[in-house]
Amino acid sequence: MLSTLARAATRRPLTVIGLWAAFLLLGFGLGTGVFADLSDDVPDVPGTESDMADDHLSGVDPTGESVTAVVAGEPVSDAALRAQVERTVAEVRRIAGVAEVPDPYTTPGLTARDGRALVLPVTFEGGLSDEAEEEATDSAVETIKRIDAPDVHVSGGELLGRQLGDRAQEDVKNAELISLPVVLALLLVVFGGLRAAALPLVIAVSGIAGAFLGLFAFSQVTDISVYAIQVTTMLGLGLAIDYALLMLVRFREERRRTDDVVEAVHRTVDAAGRTVLFSGLTVAVSLTGLLVFPSVFLRSMGLAVAAVVVVDMLAAVTLLPALLTKFGGRIRPSKARSQDEEGRVFARLARFAQHRRIAVLVTVVPALLLLALPVTGMRIAIGDARQLPSSTEARQLYDTVDAHFPKGTGVSPVLVVLKPGTDSATADRIRALVPDSGSRELPGGNTVVELRPPGSVDGKAATDLVERVRDVRGDEPVEVTGVAARLVDFRAMLADRAPWAALTVLAGIFVLLFAFTGSVLIPLRTIATTLLSLGAALGVVVWVFQDGHGAGLLGGEGLGALSLTAPPLIVSIAFGLAMDYELFILARMRESRQRTGDDHEAVVTGLRRSGRVVTCAALLLAVVFGAFMTGGFSPILQIGLGLTLAVLIDATVVRMLLVPATMALLGRHAWWAPAPLRRAHDRFGLREAAAADPSVTTKA
Repeated sequence: MLSTLARAATRRPLTVIGLWAAFLLLGFGLGTGVFADLSDDVPDVPGTESDMADDHLSGVDPTGESVTAVVAGEPVSDAALRAQVERTVAEVRRIAGVAEVPDPYTTPGLTARDGRALVLPVTFEGGLSDEAEEEATDSAVETIKRIDAPDVHVSGGELLGRQLGDRAQEDVKNAELISLPVVLALLLVVFGGLRAAALPLVIAVSGIAGAFLGLFAFSQVTDISVYAIQVTTMLGLGLAIDYALLMLVRFREERRRTDDVVEAVHRTVDAAGRTVLFSGLTVAVSLTGLLVFPSVFLRSMGLAVAAVVVVDMLAAVTLLPALLTKFGGRIRPSKARSQDEEGRVFARLARFAQHRRIAVLVTVVPALLLLALPVTGMRIAIGDARQLPSSTEARQLYDTVDAHFPKGTGVSPVLVVLKPGTDSATADRIRALVPDSGSRELPGGNTVVELRPPGSVDGKAATDLVERVRDVRGDEPVEVTGVAARLVDFRAMLADRAPWAALTVLAGIFVLLFAFTGSVLIPLRTIATTLLSLGAALGVVVWVFQDGHGAGLLGGEGLGALSLTAPPLIVSIAFGLAMDYELFILARMRESRQRTGDDHEAVVTGLRRSGRVVTCAALLLAVVFGAFMTGGFSPILQIGLGLTLAVLIDATVVRMLLVPATMALLGRHAWWAPAPLRRAHDRFGLREAAAADPSVTTKA
């Protein structure tokens, strides 16, 4: 298959380049439409009680979405300001589609006790079309923003998704402007020429277009989280550069052996292209664990990121060979070096780890376990506006309310739906759980009881309240929903499905690594060492963003819990990225072993010839992830830091020390497999093409 793709790309390079150009136009034209349809609501799990109760409420509640405004910065008792606010309330009430706007001066709780702020909630009618709701929202916001006060902020409801979408688009643009020049500079250092350095960026742009197009396609059938934009784009950008870097390094080596550019391209695809193919498959398999969860967000993220990985992989084995066919003759071959000169540092590290394998294991493994220790106390939460950058409208509204109103103001209540037939005594016991609970009657004999917990919207008090309501109701037709209830159900879903997700991923990775190596012990060793680096990275994220140690240095703050989106995405994506580097190294090890039959020297040669590529790839990925962390969204900071640390730890400590140490410990048994599996691999397994001896040079 790879040979067919390579020959097609070299026979018709302009056609291949033209097709990819059309794909880029489609991605940056149609695909960017996803920014207009993003959601900030990710914890919903279809089929759970909170989700079904929310659907029931949507069907019987005549009111629709709402937005909230806060006016602050001067005494609200000022006659001129009061006149403006009352005039604004009257104007907003007349807007088509607006259901209710309470007077903040006569409604208890809407005016701050310090007299310097007031809250203005606007509720829209239920059943509005998307276009009608958007027009009503825009008209209300425009009217409210005309109030002449130092601080006027409006957010919430459908408006919040749009605000976050605009911010996400800006963050992606800024991250690209930061990362691409830095990446180009690093590639210039690696390759020493502009042509070779520019080609990975062309592949990277293809990855970005693929990210946009994939997300746009999924947005037509499901909600796409605002955080999906940054995650998929930074991964698409990073992996594209990784794959292009691997292919170009191999191409420059092959150019040293033949003056025929087309032949060098074919050899490159036959050898490094297989590594790219397996790497893409392992990343995609790592993301299949997300498909086990019924969460729409996790499933859509898994599918979207997998789609981006496939685009990057295809670009590396089709577009890059076409570009190399047209322009590769101007790319200088890599310098011929003696075996002693090539990768000396990595060879020394490999030999050191082999000779001191026990010392390396008893030093590195406990150190990684120590870094992973905070994971044992990890907590996840939906979070509040503190997760957002301080420059966002929603965060400014939150900070203003927090500064002028009592703690807990604006906290979403636990919503208890009392359906027809609910025993009155049960209803009374539920109301008694929280003093001053409110309730409202809905059509069809439904009643909604609003229980406002102390503390944060998804803190322990709120989640405990959900559990108490579910205990009190017994067998009565009572359902609980709201933010805290969705968090309780999301946590239960993770606990129930996580073992199956892990089993799916580990089994898939094992099969792929066996197909690549023909060994059953190397996949087990790889999984064990990868879990160590992954645990260490996640432990640091918990220590920083949950416990608050140094979060301010990264533009965040300690929130007492991680975003519920962060751990599953860090685990699945980082696991796949770690497999990237493992395959880069194993490919070279296998080549050397096939050529020489020396198990010990194959490990040294594998690191000698892949160490520079792995290190450069990890550094480039860290640059990309770091650029996306400048946006300031706490979930992106958490995911970015987790992936950066996982990549750097894996590419250095694990691959340069633990891999040679464990391979030396296994010795010749490292490549062992039972006879039936060995025969199956000989028949069906895929493998790297054996490289020619570097000392042999042929002329076209």
